[in-house]
This record gives sequence, structure tokens and C-alpha cells, in this order.
Amino acid sequence: MVDSIKNWQPFSDTVAAWEAIKHKYKLAVISTIDDGLFAVTAKYLKVEFDWLIAAEQVRSYKPSTRNFEIALETMGIPCEKLLHVDQSVYHDIIPAASMGISTVWVNRRHDKTGFGATLPATGQPDLEVPD
Repeated sequence: MVDSIKNWQPFSDTVAAWEAIKHKYKLAVISTIDDGLFAVTAKYLKVEFDWLIAAEQVRSYKPSTRNFEIALETMGIPCEKLLHVDQSVYHDIIPAASMGISTVWVNRRHDKTGFGATLPATGQPDLEVPD
């Protein structure tokens, strides 16, 4: 599984979305992988991120709120200034929302049953989008 991460491609809409918003907003990755794995994957993303807050640096894995606490510290912003966008309710939406961070759930499985590779979870994002 871990070895396959280096070959993962971004979703077809992801790079264009990041490029479009990069002109107006700063971008951060709050990741549950280590620096080395992200560096391999980053070459496919084609956008420069302002911050990388990886599990290796934080020494914890999401859904720990520590990842978000360190991200806010690193970025030097209050939680009200962060919008967290992700596709895992369990790993991202629930812990971020519990801290008062606005969330967008990219529900790529909106037309499928089950939760895919994440644990079943119930959480309420501020906004849900299919892609």
C-alpha cells in the first residue's frame, strides 16, 4: 500500500482547482503521510504550496486535532481564517469542524455506496461538493 502512493495521480479536477485558487489564496497541505512520500507525490500536483504540514513533522496522524493545531500555529492564523477541504469525513471533516475550522467535504463517492478506504463516519461539513 505505502509503496503505491508514489504512483497515485491527482483527481482530474484537482490541479486546475488549485491553480485557480492559488492566485487569491495561500495553500497548505495537512497530510497524513511523511515528507518523503509527499515529495514524490508533489511532482504530479503542479502547484507550489505555501505550507506542508505532514504527519512526520507533527508526529501524529489525523483524525488527531494535533495536525490541525500545528497547522494553525505554523501558518500563524486563527481557525476562522482556515478553510479545510478534503474527502475524508473521518480523518478531516470531524476533527477540523470540532476546532471551529470551516470545512468542505469533496464527496467523490456521492453516487456510490460505502465509505471507500476510510472508516465510516458521520459529520457535518459546512459545504459538500461532488468534485
